[in-house]
Formats: sequence, structure tokens, C-alpha cells
Amino acid sequence: MDTASEPLTFAKSLQFTSDWLWGMPLLVLLIGGGLFFTVYSRFVPFLYMRHSLQILRGKFSNPNDPGEINHFQALCSALSGTVGMGNIGGVAVAVTTGGPGALFWMWVCALVGMATKFFTCSLAVMYRGRDAQGQVQGGPMYFIVEGLGPRWKPLAMAFCFFGLFGCLPLFSSNQLSAFVTETFFKPNGWFVGDDKNVTALGQGLFGVLMAVCVGLVILGGIKRIGNVAARLVPFMVLLYAGCAVVILLTHAAQAPGAIALIFSDAFTGDAVAGGVLGSVISIGVRRAAFSNEAGMGTEAMAHGAAKTREPIREGLVAMLGPMIDTLIVCTITGLIILSTGVYESTGDNPDGVLLTAEAFTKGIPVAGTYLLLVCVLCFSFSSMIGFSYYVTKCGMFLFGPGARIPLILFYLAGVVVSAIVKLDDLINFLDIMFGMMAVPTIVSTLLLSPRVMAKAREYFAALGQAR
Repeated sequence: MDTASEPLTFAKSLQFTSDWLWGMPLLVLLIGGGLFFTVYSRFVPFLYMRHSLQILRGKFSNPNDPGEINHFQALCSALSGTVGMGNIGGVAVAVTTGGPGALFWMWVCALVGMATKFFTCSLAVMYRGRDAQGQVQGGPMYFIVEGLGPRWKPLAMAFCFFGLFGCLPLFSSNQLSAFVTETFFKPNGWFVGDDKNVTALGQGLFGVLMAVCVGLVILGGIKRIGNVAARLVPFMVLLYAGCAVVILLTHAAQAPGAIALIFSDAFTGDAVAGGVLGSVISIGVRRAAFSNEAGMGTEAMAHGAAKTREPIREGLVAMLGPMIDTLIVCTITGLIILSTGVYESTGDNPDGVLLTAEAFTKGIPVAGTYLLLVCVLCFSFSSMIGFSYYVTKCGMFLFGPGARIPLILFYLAGVVVSAIVKLDDLINFLDIMFGMMAVPTIVSTLLLSPRVMAKAREYFAALGQAR
């Protein structure tokens, strides 16, 4: 059939726009911007990784500093949004659509993303503004206005508009609903049958349950989100890593071949993407950006709430995010999918979280499905509570503090709706909104980067004298 004669539908428009945006425009912006930040900083922030861990442990904390949450809670709040279903389902999507080599380009994006986060999150504290209630707030919308001046406010408003939709929990809710439906509803005969409306009803009811649980946390604001994230994130990362170690030990013979395949396919793309190198790179960068959010601006909103007077300290803490999120957690997912060989059977099994579920079932018989369920519940829940802060913060910048409750209701409605709708359309919509968030974030950060480095030189000089 001649696809050229097919009518242009809304779904196809989303896919076309997403593919174009995540082609050369965002590859240049995210990778090029990250490389600039890495070289411009002369790799100096990377030399202070030990110092960043000291900051994280609270060695330099002062409870009287402005902000709402400590450094550890700020990092966990940021990770609660990044370490989510993008690490479980998103990596599977990358491997099945871009081939194993896409994981290599996720690593590249993470490495340059560490420098990007250093700059964006330093700016989030350096140029904090105040909301209508007088509370200090940080994020791209504030460092654009406070750092570049009021005439740049349209750029800040553009960021907030795209963030209002790009940070909806569509992927997390959809993948969790799909996993529960395939793994538990169908085997037990719940909400299944020939009528698709019956399945949709079950997914919708599960979406309502998710929305209620998420709502109980996010109504408490960033302090409650930070407290929950500080307990949940370390637990879920350690649990997921522990399960992965077991799977990789039982498939130790296949692990070296999986690693070699990642590197070889990164430059050939023969596995799935039809030999198109640009497609492999694009998919890797796209999924890495969705996973660790470096350059998207969301991370700056979480770190901007940290209790500190030293912007560089928060930038150093924020650098740890892509390392934990992509270099560790995403790599774990990629290796278990490749080592168990399940990525080769995508014709019989859907991609996304269900592919990871097959790897867990194969690697840890009987218990694997249930262990992954706990991981999926934790990862999804952490993402949904973390992203809620971003949506409300973007919306309140646009509409004022009185919009907080309507924004939360709008967010929770997104949890329910996305539990039912088609995954492909969700991914394309999120990719467009997320990609557009990067434009004002990277552009403003590039313009303000000399001020960050000036502050960094002062901070590191004073740190050297203190030693």
C-alpha cells in the first residue's frame, strides 16, 4: 500500500513533528550544548565529585539558609522524577526501536548532561525569584527573568507552557497500567474479554487508584514530596540494582557479548534501525533526555528549592543525577534486556515495560514478576509525585498561586487518562513537549554561563583556601 497517499492524521502529525524535532535541532542543542558546558568549565566540576558527596551528606548544610529542602532531599526529588518508568520502559523502547547501540548514545548524553546540570542547577539557586506568597523559587522561568531581565519573560512563559504538558505523568501511568493489566488482570480474568471497553474500564479504575495515592502526597507540596522521595528513591534503586545483579549473574556468559553489541551497534545500527546511524543516535539521545532530563529544565526546579546560599554547591550535587539515573539504572535495564536475549523476540512481546518484565521472568523465575512489580510501583509512583511539582510550579508561574489546586486536579486527571490511551501517541506528545522545554533552558543557560563560571572560580578558590 502506498503510504504517501494515506491521509495525515493527528497521530501521524505527532510522530512527524517528534521525529523532526529530535533530529538535528535537538541533537545540536543538547549534545552540542552539553559539550560546550563540559569544555567551557574545563572539566573542573568533575574534579570535585568527592566534594559533591560531602555536600550531599550535609557537611556544609545550614538550616537557616533560604530554601525548603536539604541537598539530599533536593537530589532525591529530582531523581524521583528522573528515576522512573523511563529507566524501565524507556530503555526497552530505545533498544527495540533504535537497537542496542542506542544505549551507548544514552551514555554520551548522560556524560555531557552532567555538565549541563551543573550549569542549570547552579543558575536555579543563583537567580532565585519569589512567588506571590514570598517563598523563594528556582528554575528556568526564574533564572531567565532574574538573570536575563524582564524583557526575556516570554521565553520563561514558553518554558512553563511546554512544562505544563511535558511534565504530565503520561508515560509512567500508561506503562504501570499496561504492566498490571498484562501481568495480573488478564491471568486472573479481571477486566478482560473481547470487548476493549472492559479492559479500558479496569485500566481506568486502576488509574483512579493511582491518582488518589499520588494526590495524598502532592497536596503537601515540595516538603512532603522531598520527605517521601528521600525514603523511596534509595530503596527502589537498591532493590532494582539487586535484582539486576542476580539476573546478570545467572546470565554472566552472555554479559560480555551484550556489552560488545552495545558498542558495535552504536556505530552501525544494524540491529533494528535499518543501518541508519542518525536514527540510533537520535533515539538514544531522546530516551536519555526523557530519562535524566539534563537540559530540560525540570531538574533546575527541584534543585532550586534546596536550602543553600551557594549556587555552585547545588550544581555539584545536581551533577550526580545523570550518573545515577542513566549511567547506572538505565545501563542495568539495558544489560538485562540484552543478556537475557528478550529484545530479539519483540515480535511476540510488546516493547516497553513488558519487555523488561520478560527479562525479569527469565532471569528470576517465579519471583521475577513480583519483584519487578514492586520496582515498577515505586518507580512510577516516584515519577508521578516528582513531576507533579514541576506541573504546579509551571502553572503557578503562568496563572498565580491560586491555580495550585486546579493544577493538581488537572495533573491527577492526566494520571487517569494516560492509563487508558495508546502508548505511541503518548510518547510522541511527550517528546514534543519535553523537547520544546529544552530550547528556553539551554538558550538562557548558554547566555548566563559566564556568570556561573565566574561564581565557580570564586567558590573553588575559597574552597582551596579553606583546605
